[in-house]
This record gives sequence, structure tokens and C-alpha cells, in this order.
Amino acid sequence: QVQLVESGGGLVQAGGSLRLSCAASGSIFSINVMGWYRQAPGKQREFLATRTSGGITNYADSVKGRFTISKDNAKNTLYLQMNSLKPEDTAVYYCNVRNGGYGGQVYWGQGTQVNVSS
Repeated sequence: QVQLVESGGGLVQAGGSLRLSCAASGSIFSINVMGWYRQAPGKQREFLATRTSGGITNYADSVKGRFTISKDNAKNTLYLQMNSLKPEDTAVYYCNVRNGGYGGQVYWGQGTQVNVSS
């Protein structure tokens, strides 16, 4: 079983920054892909960024240059540093892990709300 707990969401003004955290525990394979996604009201869940266990990162064009994904392996915690936030970044943010790589079993956290005011 895998548990993912997101935190760090909140209310921020446009142009501000937030750092989201995703604490991972349980049966996580040494080879995995962890990622951040978001879902705004009335919209489908949207890919933001992934990081492989080997440290390779990938970003959606919509957040490239503004968001940074990173991981503290000692704490088994995934982060998403979000800068230059815009009102359209308002959404529930989720982390996930794919055990064994991109084709592996997927686990999701419960999400954390981010609200960006104009």
C-alpha cells in the first residue's frame, strides 16, 4: 500500500509563490515516477510535472519556467515550487506515484487546494 499526503496549499495573490509538499510512504518501488497534477472546477485533471527516480524531470508547457519539481529522498517527499502564480493556476493540486515506471500502478494523494487571487 502507498500513501501520499499533499500539503502547502492556500490563498496567494497573483505574482506570489507557494511550495507544495507530498509526503510519500508505504510500498514505493525504487524505480518510480512521481508527479504533480491539478484539477480546476469543471475541468479535467491536468498534467504539470513529473520526476523519475533517476532525477529526470518533465514539465507541461503551461508551467515550464514557473514551476519546479524536486524531491528530498531522505524525507521521501516530493515538492512543487510554484512562482509567478496566476489566477488560472487556481485548482486542487494532486501528487501521484507510478510504481515501476510510467506504466506501473498509480497511486494518488487526496489533493491540496490552491487559490490565486487577482
